[in-house]
Amino acid sequence: MARKTYWLEHAWLGDLVEPGVALDVTADGRIAGLRTGVDAPPPGAEVLRGLTVPGLANAHSHAFHRALRSTVQVGSGTFWTWREVMYGVAQNLTPDSYFALARAVYAEMALAGITDVGEFHYVHHAPGGTPYADPNAMGEALIEAAAAAGIRITLLDTAYLAAGFGEAPNAHQRRFSDGTADAWAERVSALKPREHALIGAAVHSVRAVPAGQLATVAAWAQERQAPLHVHLSEQTAENDACLAAHGRTPTQLLADHGVLGPGTTGVHNTHLTDEDIALLGTTTTGTCMCPTTERDLADGIGPAGRLQRAGSPLSLGSDSHAVIDLLEEARAMELNERLRSRTRGHWTANALLTAATADGHAALGRPDAGRLEAGALADFTTIALDTVRTAGPLPRLGAETAVFAASAADVRHTVVGGRHIVRDGAHTLVGDVAGALSEAIAAVRG
Repeated sequence: MARKTYWLEHAWLGDLVEPGVALDVTADGRIAGLRTGVDAPPPGAEVLRGLTVPGLANAHSHAFHRALRSTVQVGSGTFWTWREVMYGVAQNLTPDSYFALARAVYAEMALAGITDVGEFHYVHHAPGGTPYADPNAMGEALIEAAAAAGIRITLLDTAYLAAGFGEAPNAHQRRFSDGTADAWAERVSALKPREHALIGAAVHSVRAVPAGQLATVAAWAQERQAPLHVHLSEQTAENDACLAAHGRTPTQLLADHGVLGPGTTGVHNTHLTDEDIALLGTTTTGTCMCPTTERDLADGIGPAGRLQRAGSPLSLGSDSHAVIDLLEEARAMELNERLRSRTRGHWTANALLTAATADGHAALGRPDAGRLEAGALADFTTIALDTVRTAGPLPRLGAETAVFAASAADVRHTVVGGRHIVRDGAHTLVGDVAGALSEAIAAVRG
């Protein structure tokens, strides 16, 4: 790719909105530099009208859950009844059908301004648990799907070895399991990073990885300086079962086995004790909040503010894809806290955008993304300021407009590595994203 220049009508630079910014991109897809006070587009520059922010980081995704949207809104129930519907879709996935579905889902993410996704991937084998000829066929399908949709991916290959404390995987879960953490490590070690893809690790949950095998997963990630994620205390039932089995909370159990630390991110972190919060903070373990899923599944509101004050960096994810809208995730985190506390202003718009950008990319192993500055990856997205949702406020309030008024539908451009992936609201690589979603979901619905 040749060097190029983008002219940003307005740009969020982390703490303020600047009008008229020229952003130069190197041939290898990084930001060469920025010039402020550029009142008109330089000759030959690509013009991005609206508010340009760093590309959004979706730090927690289960791509195949997109097939559950609306279907799981019929009737009532809990997380556990929702899980049974999810298992039905998981059983129908093949490497080919998962590629088609994930490609469409990742294209939807690009349309929403997301440039990097953390895919918490646990559907590894054929139904019944028999490995494919390529044991990583499903993970490779996800990596290729991200490339086809034009976004980056951190494949968080997930150890999922048990149905619960002391319970073997059930019939649905056999395709998730490698049997042991050592076998998981052997398989995942064959996955190789590439330009758009990093390989990370995940512990599905303390109920799904026996305590004696947690250290194997943690060591694999630590030796490679790879991101390590874990579903943590999403459900009170998990906390109760962990206390009964080990006399410890899930957070304390993870600490005992060396899982916590600055390379680790706990997902949800919803039902925590004061001691749990202190442990996560003092170890600088991250927290990925997924508010639209947590409210959809009636999980509860996690103590995001207390966690951040304790020292846990915050990131955001769309998880089950009840919606794919990182601006809504950011907004929901603040509004949830307002409902709980009956006070306003727990995070500024700048802080919420930072969680959706720089801190999310860092949680996915990309500290060189999420900022509009020289040397960073040239990944950014532009939000229109003239739609029925965003028109009216002064441009200098662009951060507030983006977080508290805009939606994914207001994204006009998405650029990844200096390459236009979404232009004027249309995906440049996937011609009909809605059609691709419909076709791919029908194929796995069963």
